[in-house]
Parts: sequence; structure tokens; C-alpha cells
Amino acid sequence: MKIASWNVNGIRAVERKGALDEFLKAENPDIFLLQETKATPAQLSAELTAHPDFWQFYHSAARPGYAGTAIWAKKSAFSAVDFLTGMPDFDDDEGRISQIQFENFAIFGVYFPNGGKSPAAWTEKIKFYKCFEKYASALRDAGKIVIFGGDVNCAHEPIDLARPKENDGKIGFHPAERAEISKWIEKNWVDIFREKYPEQKIYSWWSPRGGARSRNVGWRIDYFFVDRDFFPRVKKIEYKTAQMGSDHCPLILEF
Repeated sequence: MKIASWNVNGIRAVERKGALDEFLKAENPDIFLLQETKATPAQLSAELTAHPDFWQFYHSAARPGYAGTAIWAKKSAFSAVDFLTGMPDFDDDEGRISQIQFENFAIFGVYFPNGGKSPAAWTEKIKFYKCFEKYASALRDAGKIVIFGGDVNCAHEPIDLARPKENDGKIGFHPAERAEISKWIEKNWVDIFREKYPEQKIYSWWSPRGGARSRNVGWRIDYFFVDRDFFPRVKKIEYKTAQMGSDHCPLILEF
């Protein structure tokens, strides 16, 4: 199985650029997780809502043009799928979680909050981290194989951003949010890329200012996580840094 994840930073924009079609033809994923779709299904083209090759599900934010997630599942791989949203103890009115369940798997596409808008937004970000870990762990404890991917909006360790000293303590590289990711890992959730490549520097997001992408001054804030018992089944994880169309690049997981 191949799962792709991409923060598209506006699905209509990435479609207009031709980047979405380019990516799908090149990678042909079985499951495609999208973050920051920034649209409702009513605003989207037929290819984005009634694609001949994919079952498609959107969880849009209540606020127009903001946040939102989606999951596409290939019809040739799945005769039917169950799509779910949300999680206990959190009012997900920003469309931050889309989930697909089949057989004994639960696969999440998640757009974690940035937390930088206000003190209340920061509090909600930390709450989201805690609630999501609790929910994912409960599903795992109930016997599900849980895979989650998406934009975590945090660089976990200094190796995960080009300028750690300059950004130490800032949102996106703050000790409190980094500690939440450390707690996931302590509870046997594996950051797949870092586990496989402990010393490799690679980034998944670049500021649109100052030519950051051309100079590769970036942050690794997009991830895939799995349970440690499942980790040996992972065949490949790869950041597609050459793929344009968004300020994030996609990543691919195969198992």
C-alpha cells in the first residue's frame, strides 16, 4: 500500500497550477491525505469531488477559505470505505481530521493547529496534541493498526529545521509543543522518517519569503507516524521535495 500526504495550501490553487494532476500521475497513491484544502465540496470541480479513480471525502472548516482536510481512496484498491471526522473532547470545526477505517486499520490525515494567532490558539494547539494522542492510542489499544500523517506544524528536533538557534522558543519550535511529540514517541509512536534516517536533514515546508525554498532554508513539519510494532512493515518513506505547487512538499509512505 502507498499513502501520500500533502499540505496543498489551497486545493483549488494547486489544481489550477496542474500540480495536483502531475503528482497523482507520478505517484499513483492508494490513499491520498490532503491538508489545508481551504474549500467546501460545493466550490470544487468534478475531478476533485467525483474522480473516476478515487472515493473522495472532505472535512471542511466552518470558516470559509480556511484549513480543512480530505482523504481520497483508490476505487481499485477499496470496494468501499468508511470516512470519519473529529475526535473525542475536541470540537473540530476547522476540519482538521479526516479518517478512513477499513478492516483493522485506522488511517488519519491531520492538519494540526499552528497556534500562532493568539494565546487562546496556542492553548488549543497543545490541547489538540494531547487529545489526538489519547484518541490514537485508544484505537491502538482496541486492536486497530493506526497510521497518521499530515502537517504537524512543529519541528521536533534541531535537525528538523535549517535555523534552530534563531527559532528556539518560537511557535513551531517551542519546547512545549516539541515535548508533546516527544510524549508520542515515548508511548511507542514512531516518527517513521527520523527512525529510518536519524541523521538526514530534509525539509517539507519553506517560507514563501526571501527565496527560502531555492536556498533550502526550511522546516520538517510534515510527518507519518505508526506504532512501533507496525514499523518493521514500512518499506519506504520519502519527501518529494522537487514537487511544486504548494509551500509544502508531499511525502510518500509505502508498507
